[in-house]
Amino acid sequence: MEKSKNIYDTTSLSDMPPEEFRKYGYELIDWVTEYLKDAEKYPPLSQVNPGDVKKRVPAQPPSKPEQFSDVLNDVDKIIMPGMTHWNHPNFMAYFNSTASAPGILAELLSSAFNINGMLWKSSPASTELEQVTLDWFRQMLSLPEYFWGIIYDTASVSSMHAIAAAREKINIQVREKGLAGRSDIPRLRLYCSEHAHSSIDKGALTIGLGLEGIRKISVDNNFKMIPEKLSEAINEDRKNGWLPFCVVATVGTTSTTSIDPVPEISKICQKEKVWLHVDAAHAGVTAMLPEMKNVFDGVEFADSLVVNPHKWMFIPIDLSVLYTKHKDILKKAFSLVAEYLKTGQDSEVENYMDYGIQLGRRFRSLKLWFVIRYFGIEGIQNILREHLRLGKLFAGWIDEHPEFERMAPTPFSTTCFRANPGNLSEKELDFLNENLMNKVNETGKLFITHTKLNNKFVIRLVVSGIRTKEKHVKEAWKLIQKFYSKIK
Repeated sequence: MEKSKNIYDTTSLSDMPPEEFRKYGYELIDWVTEYLKDAEKYPPLSQVNPGDVKKRVPAQPPSKPEQFSDVLNDVDKIIMPGMTHWNHPNFMAYFNSTASAPGILAELLSSAFNINGMLWKSSPASTELEQVTLDWFRQMLSLPEYFWGIIYDTASVSSMHAIAAAREKINIQVREKGLAGRSDIPRLRLYCSEHAHSSIDKGALTIGLGLEGIRKISVDNNFKMIPEKLSEAINEDRKNGWLPFCVVATVGTTSTTSIDPVPEISKICQKEKVWLHVDAAHAGVTAMLPEMKNVFDGVEFADSLVVNPHKWMFIPIDLSVLYTKHKDILKKAFSLVAEYLKTGQDSEVENYMDYGIQLGRRFRSLKLWFVIRYFGIEGIQNILREHLRLGKLFAGWIDEHPEFERMAPTPFSTTCFRANPGNLSEKELDFLNENLMNKVNETGKLFITHTKLNNKFVIRLVVSGIRTKEKHVKEAWKLIQKFYSKIK
């Protein structure tokens, strides 16, 4: 970034002057524009070693004002080398979260407003835009009208709130008496598959269930929860004095993007009178495609559902949406209104602070509004379709190669695979594939990650970045084959 004279009056007791803000604001927008345009010149995975960034930053804060141009220059010199670039088209790790330009602009505007949307009165626009955009999103996903939505930061927090609401619904006076030291209630049990996201465990820990309060249900050969095993577990637990209260089904598991059989699971939950929460954080957005609506089969019977627009709808992190049929139960679990938060409009409006642990709430719905309006439903659908096509294309290349194998189905755009020359033990195959993944990542040209399926080391490649095109997927496959040829 260009070095320029600091025009800030260091004797002033006010904010950066408007002229200076405009100057550096334009410069920063130009920088971001070039960064997004030329994202491929950076390595998708940071190549620094632990501590490299930290040692380049002074251990003590500056006592005197610094030129803002120096701050921006240090972004290039210090920050950029330590960045893993999630916006890079060759970032094919985890579940990619890429930021679109309209989402970035909305983030800028949200920061400028700097509101706290805890109450309707504290920012009417924030509250009412959240209501409208979440109803838009509900319509896009073809969810029934009885689902009410709220924005949290991440799926971890959304699911934790859902689990807490499930606990509230069984009416054991947790709000008044808590859980600890009580002999008047049985121990609570939550159920999820072996492949449920770790956030479910963390949510259960947070609300006091403990790891023993979580029972993992086995999966079939396609890594989907087995409903019969769930039913057996619930019956067994009831006989042994546990109180089953919540089941978490997943649409798009983290390792393989498998889809649990929600229709069958929902029938068990209705029969057993337990809360059904559906985690569709990554894959849920695909339900807006007419040809993919089956991924939400049975979701209409769920008590709650989480979908993250920041995962595969090109909204800057963070923005997670929780839908529930039982907003009154969610409110009962969390609402505490101090005197200084009471307003004359409380009986007429929705105060989102009543539906969660946080009081402060950012203007996140602005990002959802900008992105939906800029791309339109059809624009978002077209990008999702292309990602699904590219995922199937890559999976097909794996299937066609005699020394690679797919380790799970590819219902969306995530392919789980490994190299297998056919003459190695499982331990040797694990070493080979971990080495292959590391060699590819060390090039700085591609970033992929792994999981373990049936105790086997498996490489994952995910296509969900807004800047990822067919050429990038082809280059990734060539790179993987190149290093496999070198190390096999």
